[in-house]
This record gives sequence, structure tokens and C-alpha cells, in this order.
Amino acid sequence: MNPLLSPFDTAPFSELKNEHFMPAFTQAIADARAEIEAITHNTEAPTFKNTIAALDYSGKQLDRISSVFFNLNSAETNEDIQKIAQEISPILSEFGNDITLNEDLFKRVKAVYDQKENLDLTTEEQTLLDKKYKGFSRNGANLSEDRKKRLREIDAASSKLKLNFGENILAETNKFQMHLTNETDLEGLPEGEKEAAAQMAKAKELEGWLITLDYPSYIPFMKYAKNRALRKKLSIAFGSKAFHNDELDNQENVLKIAQLRHERANLLGYKTHAHFVLEERMAQTPEKVQEFLNELLEKAKPAAEREFKELEDFAKELDGIDQLEKWDGAYYSEKLKQKLFNLDDEKLKPYFKLENVIAGVFTVAEKLYGLQFEEVFDIDKYHEDVKTYRIYDEDRKLVAIFYADFHPRAGKRGGAWMTSFKSQYVENGENVRPHISNVCNFTKPTASKPSLLTFNEVTTLFHEFGHGLHGMLADTVYPGLSGTSVYWDFVELPSQVLENWCYEKEALELFATHYETGEVIPMELVEKIKASATFQEGMQTLRQLSFGLLDMSWHGTDPTTITDVKAQEDTVFKETDLYPATPDTCMSTSFAHIFQGGYSSGYYSYKWAEVLDADAFAYFKEKGIFNKEVATKFKEHVLSKGGTENPMELYKKFRGAAPKIEPLLERAGLL
Repeated sequence: MNPLLSPFDTAPFSELKNEHFMPAFTQAIADARAEIEAITHNTEAPTFKNTIAALDYSGKQLDRISSVFFNLNSAETNEDIQKIAQEISPILSEFGNDITLNEDLFKRVKAVYDQKENLDLTTEEQTLLDKKYKGFSRNGANLSEDRKKRLREIDAASSKLKLNFGENILAETNKFQMHLTNETDLEGLPEGEKEAAAQMAKAKELEGWLITLDYPSYIPFMKYAKNRALRKKLSIAFGSKAFHNDELDNQENVLKIAQLRHERANLLGYKTHAHFVLEERMAQTPEKVQEFLNELLEKAKPAAEREFKELEDFAKELDGIDQLEKWDGAYYSEKLKQKLFNLDDEKLKPYFKLENVIAGVFTVAEKLYGLQFEEVFDIDKYHEDVKTYRIYDEDRKLVAIFYADFHPRAGKRGGAWMTSFKSQYVENGENVRPHISNVCNFTKPTASKPSLLTFNEVTTLFHEFGHGLHGMLADTVYPGLSGTSVYWDFVELPSQVLENWCYEKEALELFATHYETGEVIPMELVEKIKASATFQEGMQTLRQLSFGLLDMSWHGTDPTTITDVKAQEDTVFKETDLYPATPDTCMSTSFAHIFQGGYSSGYYSYKWAEVLDADAFAYFKEKGIFNKEVATKFKEHVLSKGGTENPMELYKKFRGAAPKIEPLLERAGLL
């Protein structure tokens, strides 16, 4: 019996075998097709209920199987799973096209859309109708047959290229290891990091220490290792992922993905991919995004140049460094930060034991939104590292199921993300609750130490949990508008706003206790965390803007004339680069956010959402960071509403006004 084809509530991970996936997909696609057929050939006149709502509720089993499978492909993959992903992706893409290019189905959708003024729909129903109609029109429903055929070819090719792009990065990350046998090469590295590197070597049956390109290994080495040559080696390996003109090279993938996206946009009547994407964003046009990025660039660049000059002078004074290079940045920034604030991650880490930080983010969510978290051991999971929780409200009603997967391993891609195994929606009077997952890559506990987080990792955990809350507290009727199904430049608001609590004394005192002594984090350290929060903020902002500008250069112009990925990138980075160029490295070939994830033409949204989050948090600060009234407004108008209404309208309902840029500039020390 195939466990994916019997009805299941929580995903049946322990029963799954790789051979279950293809038959499950095949059956679920057939079932979803039958549902679509029934909607298309319904003899009754098209109505909102029998066409639009029916469409949104269709294919639920396929959605579940897809979410289980693709989450495994990100968090616990192997060669077999990757092969299945390559095989199934174009099939799913083709099935999606079969729906959006189905003329008879579109006629029914259009018939409802054309009479929307007379239908007396709720705001959520209007939004869903609009979304469904655009889902067809923006995906080729109005095209001629030959153009529809070309669209299908583009989508099938793109889905394979994106997978290939991601697999190459994972393979490159796993392939590289810096094996050190001389302890002097580790000079400057904190004891905990040394121990982790020794443990990694031991796991591979090697003597000495192992440094890899996974963040928990890479970042500390770049930050603390005194050996400049080894920092350079590691930095170039990291920066040149999939840029070696070999079988794992991504340059061709980048060019092809960008060109196919452009061709697709043109087919649909849009000038560029960015014009197509941004029509469904708060920012609306590439021009507005460019204007937004340039305005911030103008504000941040002078500050960044001052900060860089300060860093150069410091490195020269400290070690006689004549030319600061990219592999020196993190190292001397950390040293300068320690000098200015007498604050280093090693001083802070003992106060951020992973279990305490998890308990802390739960407590913050409890104080704000009345949630209660219970770790449970009867929910199936895909790896022993995964923790599972049931979440209840104040009346002991189930709110959500939560999976947390916090440590790196070979089958898991780098970075951190939130995802869902099951959406929230209301059907036949039942409010079906969501299953949400957070995946991160934090240092594993060692023989002598628990998992202790850097402050940056603490904010990452809060960030992903903010996305998690957006999924958990979802309270919409239709699955297509639930949780994080919102405009892409709005999706980072719940995650980024939650990071603010990490800097507040009132919140830190709830969970930041020394793992050995139980002592609460001293106030002077909290003050230093706050003071150092704007340290090199100009340089940080410039870095973020450079990524946003690079994204727009691939997607906001015609990429068909681009033949050299590195040259294209160098042109963009001219405006934002503070360090000398490194010919051996290339960001685009491993820029997974825009070439593999969903951020194409959307990387600016991190900064866009920072404007929203700074403005939103200013409201919390004004009333008290645990103020129930503000928290309830945020829950009611932002977290629970998903994509049921235009995000600017939702934001104004919460805040009483449109967001202002000043709180961000003030927080960043850029005013």
C-alpha cells in the first residue's frame, strides 16, 4: 500500500520509500485532472462556488504529496530523490499548464469574472476571483495555440534548469572540504568552533579538523581565523561555487533561465520578466523598484564608504594590511566590533543555547498571541534531528502542528527557510489547521557543549519563526490565499518584524540565560547588542542593495544580449563594490534565491519589508513590545489574513497609515 495515497493527516515519513513517489504523483495528478474535468464540464452555469471555489479546493492530495516530496528534496535529499525531482518537475509544470491553458475552463472562470460587479462577493472572494482570473491570463490563457505550445516548452525547460542549478550548488558545497592537520592553522578560532571542526573530521574518519562551505563552519572561520591565506582559499571556494567551467558550472543555467523568463514575459505581452512579476507586487513596476533601491543607495553609500575607510585604517594599524580584500572583511569587522563594543559572539553564545532560544521564541509568541507550545513525540518525522510540536490557543484549540529542523547534514541545502506540509483553509464548516516547518543550519551540539547560537543565528531563528507564525495563525476560507500566500514584497514583514524582539531587554530576559550558570544575560551586554546593531549598517545595506540590483539587472532588462555572466555582474557591482574585484568568484552562479527560489525580480523585497517592519515595530515600541492591543491588531490584520486583501490595505488597517521610510533610516543610523 502506498502511504501517500491513503488519506493522511501528518506526513507518513517513516513509511515512505523513494519508490512510492512517482506512483503517488501519477495517481494524484490523475485525480486532480478528474476534479478539473468535473469543473470544466459542469452543465450548470458558472458560479463563484462551482468554478472559482471548486478550483481552489481541487488537487489537495497532489499539493500534500508535492509539499512532502519537495521539502525532502531540500532538507533530506539523496541521488534517487534528485532524479525523481528532475523527472517529476516538468510533468508538474505541464499539468499546471494544462489547467491554465484549458480554454473551456478559462471560459467558465472569465464568465464569473465578467459579472463580478453583480455577485455580492466578500473581500476574500473578490481577491480569489481576481487571483484565479489572473492565474489564467498571466499564464497564457489568451494566447494563440502556437504561443501556448511555446509557453509549455519554456515552463518545462525552466523547471528542469532551476533544479539543475540547485543540485550543482549542493554538489559544489558538499565537494569542497578544507582538511587541516596543523593546529596553528586554526589560530583565532574559538574552542567550540575547533571542537565542531574536529568532530566533522572524525565523522569523515580523518585526523585533525575539517572546514566546509556550510554556514556554521564557513562563517566562524572567516570571522576568527588568523591565517589570511586560508581565509582567502575558503572565501574563493565559497564565492566560486558552480563557476569552474566544469560539469557543475551554472553559467549556462543562469543565461538560459534569464533568457527563458524574458521570452515568457514577452509572449505574455510584458516588456521584461520584472514587468510581469511586479504587476503582482506592492512595488508594481521595475521603475519603482529601481527608484526605491537607488534612494536607499544614495542614503547608504556615504555611510558605507566612511565605515569601509574606518575598517581599512583599522586593519592597517593592527596588521599593516595595505589592501583590504573580501576575505578580510568579516575578520577585521569582528575585531573592530570587539574593540568598539567589547562584544564578540563568543561572549554571547553561552547565553543562547538553542533549546533556550526555541523556548524564548515560543514565550514571545505566547505573550503576543496567546499561543501554547507542546513538544510531542507521536508525530512522524523524516530525520531524528527534527522536533515536533502541537500548538494550542488559550482555549486549548489546536492552532497548528510545527516541525523544527535545525542542524546541517549532507542531504540538506544551506540557509534557512519556512515551509508548510499542509495549508490552512475552511471546508464544510471545518477550519483545517496547518502543518508548518522551519529548517535552519545551526551548529550541532558537541560532546562537551550544547548547540550555542551566535546572535546572528538567534535573529535567523526568530526570522523563520515569524514566517512560521504567518502560516500557523492563518485564518482564511480558501487555501490559495492562506498563510504566506501573499505578495512577495509583503511576505518578509512577519519574519523581519519578529527579529526586533531579539534586541529588547524585556524579551531577552525571558530566554537569554547562561547555559552553565543560569545567569540572565547582563544588561551591559544587551546595551552593547543594541549599540552594535547599527555597526557597519551602511556596508550591510550596500551589500543587500547590490543583490537587489543584480536581480533587477537579470530580470528588468533584455538578457538576450548577455553572453558573459561575470562581466554582467561586474557592471552592476561597480556602483556598490567597496572591495577590489575577485576575478575567480561569481555571485550569480550560486544566487539560489533568484535562480532556484522564488525571488526573481523580488530580492528588493527584503529591504522593502524592512521599511514595513521598522514602521510596524515603531508602533509596538510606542505602546510596549508586548502590548496586547497592538499584537491583536497585527494578528488580525496581517498574520491571519494571508493574501485575502491588498497588503497595503491590510497594513493600513493595522497601523492606521501607510508605512514611512524614516523609522528604517533612523534604526539603521542612516539619517
